[in-house]
Amino acid sequence: MLPTPVPDASATHQVRGACPHDCPDTCALLTTVENGRAVRVQGNPAHAQTGGVLCAKVSKYAERTHHAERILTPLKRTGPKGSGQFTPVSWDEALGDIAARLAHIAARDPQAIQPYSYAGTMGLVQGESMDRRFFHRLGASLLARTICATAGGEGLVHTLGAKVGMKVEFFAEAQLILIWGSNSIGSNLHFWRIAQQAKRDGARLVCIDPRKSETAEKCHEHLQLRPGTDAALALALMHELIVHDWLDHDYLARHTLGWEPLRERALQWPPERAAEVCGLPVEQIRRLAHDYGTTRPAAIRLNYGVQRTHGGANAVRAIASLPALTGAWRHRAGGVLLSSSGSFPVDRAALQRPDLLAGRSPRTINMVTIGDDLLRDASPSFGPKIEALVVYNSNPVAVAPDSRQVVRGFAREDLFTVVLEHFQTDTADYADYILPATTQLEHWDVHLAYGHTDVLLNRPAIAPQGQARSNAQIFRDLAARMGFTEPCFADSDEALCRQAYGDRVDFDLLLEQGFAPLSVPDAPFADGGFPTPSGQCEFYSQRLADQGLDPLPGYVPNHEGAGTSADYPLAMISPPARNFLNSTFVNLQSLRDIEGRPLLEIHPEDAAARGIADGALVRVFNDRGSYACHAALNGRARPGVVNGLGVWWRKLGHNGTNVNELTSQALTDLGAGPTFYDCRVQVEPLAS
Repeated sequence: MLPTPVPDASATHQVRGACPHDCPDTCALLTTVENGRAVRVQGNPAHAQTGGVLCAKVSKYAERTHHAERILTPLKRTGPKGSGQFTPVSWDEALGDIAARLAHIAARDPQAIQPYSYAGTMGLVQGESMDRRFFHRLGASLLARTICATAGGEGLVHTLGAKVGMKVEFFAEAQLILIWGSNSIGSNLHFWRIAQQAKRDGARLVCIDPRKSETAEKCHEHLQLRPGTDAALALALMHELIVHDWLDHDYLARHTLGWEPLRERALQWPPERAAEVCGLPVEQIRRLAHDYGTTRPAAIRLNYGVQRTHGGANAVRAIASLPALTGAWRHRAGGVLLSSSGSFPVDRAALQRPDLLAGRSPRTINMVTIGDDLLRDASPSFGPKIEALVVYNSNPVAVAPDSRQVVRGFAREDLFTVVLEHFQTDTADYADYILPATTQLEHWDVHLAYGHTDVLLNRPAIAPQGQARSNAQIFRDLAARMGFTEPCFADSDEALCRQAYGDRVDFDLLLEQGFAPLSVPDAPFADGGFPTPSGQCEFYSQRLADQGLDPLPGYVPNHEGAGTSADYPLAMISPPARNFLNSTFVNLQSLRDIEGRPLLEIHPEDAAARGIADGALVRVFNDRGSYACHAALNGRARPGVVNGLGVWWRKLGHNGTNVNELTSQALTDLGAGPTFYDCRVQVEPLAS
């Protein structure tokens, strides 16, 4: 196979690519290159989902790629862990030492080696190909990559059968849109454009969110419920649909499983009960039920904020059940969308080569509990102590919950840590080696999406800066140093792009235009055909019953409910700051200038009770730690709830911490996901 030609770097030209970041929109990019330097990154107008528009963050991608603080050579630690003291070394020295250290550990037990990665790039090649081959061949511990979406994903799988739903473009034809657990303006911009089109055509927009977000401000109505009470609201909506007979009995009879037991459960949730749990006016719940039950077509845009509490998966199950009650799936502009990623025919076995495990079954470490797991000693139940950690596409010291524990683990002098990075992040400060990785403008990759149904290809627009190498190349090089001779370790990045979908997607079309749409029905479940074992929308999940779990969606209270501790009377959620994407972009001064400073949004009543003025420096704390930031009395917080906007790098905060100093390692009801929005705190003024 001949390599695809790369444009002449000396001429001004544009290169088609894809946004790599963890966002439903997965935009098609056009990068303008002059004399080998990226001078502009813009949305590709030829891609309908992108429409030539990018968010403010990714519009700065050229600035990020050519940033003065970019790591461009391998670095070796010279000072204490966390000091950030490093010296440049050659690739030869770095790879040789890393391979020798890993081989020494693997000779005793390869499970003592732990990969840690997530969605710093969503690319299938730079995120989950050669790296997985390397760790499978090594026999290292596996990683449960749970930190974002597993609870919601499990909720969908046990209800609809997979991460599937409406096609996003048809929200434009809906007459009622519920935006549930999503600040679309900040985290799903291209959906918001579609919702605005529907609004101009007469649709009613309702936002359901504990925070009065930028999106909530621009909807017709906002239901500002307590964190973690979404399932109670969904069950109350079902109650009203039943009582007023706003049901599609034919659809329920033909295309659902478990309607009678769900009906019995929903009838236990009158609006009065849900209003007390959710902290909402009862009339607001009744009005929403009426609108949802009598408006055709009605659509729900659900997002992952819903599932970051103890009962997050059950909340998604309950919400995802609603369209089947009203028959909303009959319309292409009706139904629900949380994720479309299950529609993509990715050949992960070809990319990741689990056959390289050769019959071994390594343990699996949950990335949410890395703080505790790094501090565990060897035991029969846990296995060997973690002796080596290879981190890529993630910044766990900043983004993992209960970060005081995470820091303690990373600070172990006996832990050998390698970090693949663009910048010296909080996590990189604790590395023994930092290896310079390419950005999206410098490597091949291929992408799926979870907010639309187009495959995207990313071509390298410029040569790797300095000595940077792609993630896949770094693991390819490590495999060679470790003596792995299997032919799969010689596959190029472009070859991996071709393997990701095999013949299921036209790669020539990807090369030609940069994207290729999947063939997905406009109204996928108009006649049932759900990808569940029964082929029906499963209100009752036999798979859950077989595990001894509740087979029906229900309300699961928070781990840290109102009665957990009188010392911590405030619930805290930690939604993303608008100008950052998790911890990415925090080091771009232009975006940090827009964002301002670390903020805690607090209701005026809660602030007054504590003698806190707008803009004052405050201490937010619980048993896990404390965090200093500035109070914002901007009308976005409801009484009893504070919003700690994240995720700032710890070293850019007031006291070297960020909001995850307060969050816990407790897990969700299904999917073993994180509970970032299930957190109790206290707040007090802090002298400047």
